[in-house]
Amino acid sequence: MPRENCYRFGDFELNPSERALTRLGASVALPPKTFDALLHMVRNAEHLVTKDELMSALWPSTFVSEANLTNIIVSLRKVLGQDAIRTVSKHGYRLVLGVQGIPGVSREIYEQFVRANELTVHRSLESMTRALQLYWICIAEDPTFAPAWAWLGRCCWFLAKFSSDHGDHVTLADAAFRRAFAIDPNLAAAHQFYTPVEADLGRAQDALARLLGRIACNPAEPQNFAGLVQVFRFCGLLSESLAAHRRVSNLDSTIATSVPHTFFLAGDYAETIDSYGGRTGYYLDAAAWASLGDRERARELLCGRLARMPLSGLMRGLMESLAAILQNRFDEADTCMRSMSVAHEPEVLVYLARHYSYIGKAESAVDALRRAAQFGFVCAPATLRGDPWLSSVRTHAEFESVMRLAEMQVEQARAMLRRHEFPLVAD
Repeated sequence: MPRENCYRFGDFELNPSERALTRLGASVALPPKTFDALLHMVRNAEHLVTKDELMSALWPSTFVSEANLTNIIVSLRKVLGQDAIRTVSKHGYRLVLGVQGIPGVSREIYEQFVRANELTVHRSLESMTRALQLYWICIAEDPTFAPAWAWLGRCCWFLAKFSSDHGDHVTLADAAFRRAFAIDPNLAAAHQFYTPVEADLGRAQDALARLLGRIACNPAEPQNFAGLVQVFRFCGLLSESLAAHRRVSNLDSTIATSVPHTFFLAGDYAETIDSYGGRTGYYLDAAAWASLGDRERARELLCGRLARMPLSGLMRGLMESLAAILQNRFDEADTCMRSMSVAHEPEVLVYLARHYSYIGKAESAVDALRRAAQFGFVCAPATLRGDPWLSSVRTHAEFESVMRLAEMQVEQARAMLRRHEFPLVAD
């Protein structure tokens, strides 16, 4: 299968090795710096490219005024169309023409890759299974296609968490990420998708250190901040998690983050529901409706999904236990939760702690919170103090020790931020 030697976007083809741009087969002449700017933006298509980044790429050892860059953007808009490059106020620019092909990858394989990526957005077991098959086709045709390995790893980790075939997908996810990093150690998507794996395996602080290091070198790379949304939450830093999400939105509003879970733990249930929309629903929006007092709506959501969706034992147990609680079948909820095996999902233990606390099983709730901390998830002190569903925990004799442990772990994470002189600290 022949490989592409060009980036393809809109009516254009850009050949880096030949330094040539064509539109519908006709050559388009560009001055050298204008061509370099276009190549840099195409390589980062649909993502923010900061002014500083472009200035450094075009004039690495020379001081020039920003007017030079403005003139280049004006020239590119004349060639590509006025709407092809969007100004991100006070930050930089974004090429909004989607890339349909990249050098070194055949057109057919890239189309399969794009289709697989579209399927992952739905976050259902069916869509992820279909995407998995397409990624394997991409890799079979081109084993050096690093982005396909990274997206395969993401897909495998999702299936490891939410399908019944847990063990094989854990192994495959790890192998896929290792392969992606071996091919391209700086691949942004690989770093973004590997973050949840580290966090779920109890290595949130390792992920935090890695992402802070990348941000120091790539301060405008939105995928790093998307990873921080989850990592900060795992470290008990809810304000910082929300700030990281805002930074992602400013840099690239198309990137989805795990912020609904942060809103939930922060007690903002309306924002949880709003931000959770547009993706396949499982547990979180139903839990938010229950916390808002609309038990019937929450129950209907859960029962409908349990009846029609293929689910892992973990997710089914979490949803069934909440459904039982909402119908005041507390013994059934307790039995359901005790039968669950929680592996590589410490955040679920916090949700189970809420369930146990609500039905008056404070001892079990405290145990779940301790296990979550042991496996790498720090329940934020603000959640421990303020979540109404954790009220029975706050009367337990061990509550203060749980609180002290959480505060100590939060301070460890904040100390790391201070060492990196990271600005997103909510003092």
